[in-house]
Amino acid sequence: MNMQQMLMQAQKMQRELQKAQDELKKKEFTVSKGGAVTVVVLGDKTVKSVNVDPDAFDPDNKEMVEEMIAMAINEANSQIDVESAKINEAITGRSGGLF
Repeated sequence: MNMQQMLMQAQKMQRELQKAQDELKKKEFTVSKGGAVTVVVLGDKTVKSVNVDPDAFDPDNKEMVEEMIAMAINEANSQIDVESAKINEAITGRSGGLF
């Protein structure tokens, strides 16, 4: 394969990778914890919504609910990282992207 073909292939992979990453940014990742907390995080790691069951609003549950929210967001972010790595590997053959 000559240098021009390699460059064209790299550019094609870059376009495919960008398209897949753009689609990932719009995808929703929903995580529930303990049936009391549900968070929805977009693929760009923007928190779209947090829902707390009204029964969880007991003042004695405050720290537990806060912890569940943090855990749910962290889990959603981990799912996004895994999905991103899968996209990179599927397109480039490497989990770290093109370079």
